Amino acid sequence: MSTDTRRSYLAAAIHAAGHPVTTEQAVQLLDGSPWATGRNTIRKQLGGLAKAGVLTSKTVKGRRVYVLSSTGDAR
Repeated sequence: MSTDTRRSYLAAAIHAAGHPVTTEQAVQLLDGSPWATGRNTIRKQLGGLAKAGVLTSKTVKGRRVYVLSSTGDAR
């Protein structure tokens, strides 16, 4: 899995985390990386990954979480 873009890096970080992540957790996953950024940008990146089929969004306990899609390709 290539990590040369923010989205691919984010998908790899979510994969490494091994559990569904919220937007805030995604921000924390990228903290300290070359791709660290604010919440709004991460929200757009998560949405883009979901639209591309890499992630699936679900609502758990009233909060939106993102998980890797079983059919998605993070490249």
